[in-house]
Amino acid sequence: MQANKSDFKNPKHAVVSLSGGMDSSTLLLKCLDKFETVTALSFDYGQKHKVELKRASALVDYLRRKGHDVTYQVIKLDGLVSLLDSALVEGGEEVPEGHYASENMKATVVPNRNKIFASITQAVALSIANKTEENTAIALGIHAGDHDIYPDCRQEFRDADDKAFREGNWEAERVGYYTPYLKGDKYDILLDGEVLCETLNIDFDEVYARTNTSYKPTPEGWSDYKSASSVERIEAFIKLGRPDPVQYADESGPVDYETARIYVEQVLSKYEKEKLNIY
Repeated sequence: MQANKSDFKNPKHAVVSLSGGMDSSTLLLKCLDKFETVTALSFDYGQKHKVELKRASALVDYLRRKGHDVTYQVIKLDGLVSLLDSALVEGGEEVPEGHYASENMKATVVPNRNKIFASITQAVALSIANKTEENTAIALGIHAGDHDIYPDCRQEFRDADDKAFREGNWEAERVGYYTPYLKGDKYDILLDGEVLCETLNIDFDEVYARTNTSYKPTPEGWSDYKSASSVERIEAFIKLGRPDPVQYADESGPVDYETARIYVEQVLSKYEKEKLNIY
């Protein structure tokens, strides 16, 4: 059943794994620009930051209003929540704060999460490919910043998973992967987002206000700025030289972007000093 990956050419359809974060949301824009049809899948696995699903839905609604057709589905896996050990799911330990490259970020790994998502996404993509008799791409927003902490974002995992998919399915040669950000980071993704917003005639702030990167959002859905995922996002906006349009907050309530930016610059400075052992 295994097919030669070189047989996969000129896909017309894309299936996007859409978390609601800025990486996969930018990827959604890229797929709208590149493919004839786009199907976006989000997964409810009992994550604490469930606001990301609301943001994903809000982004799809905005894109549709702007004339961009997206098929969207939320896959319910929340029955897993009591069985998974991770700081990211309900009932798990506290989500760590600090730099995203720190060892404590391993607490945010959800066991086999991307393999679970991949199996479903592969099934949907292959179904589209078989129904249309046209090649279909699985689009993933994984990037270089994910690799150290999340083994299931590494290319080695993707290659092994792809081999299993091809061994286990007929017509699997009709499905391939689209991972344009694999060698980049969040800053590269935002740079591409700026270009894509112009190309698709949509507003950058309207798009990214409808994303969530925070692993510790408030009950109101505002983003924290101290968890590692938020630090990485804000660092990208600092490099880009424009404010992040999401609302940030801490224990006292909403804060402006400048407060979040100053905190993140302090975290980044401390991390660099620790690496150089000059404390």
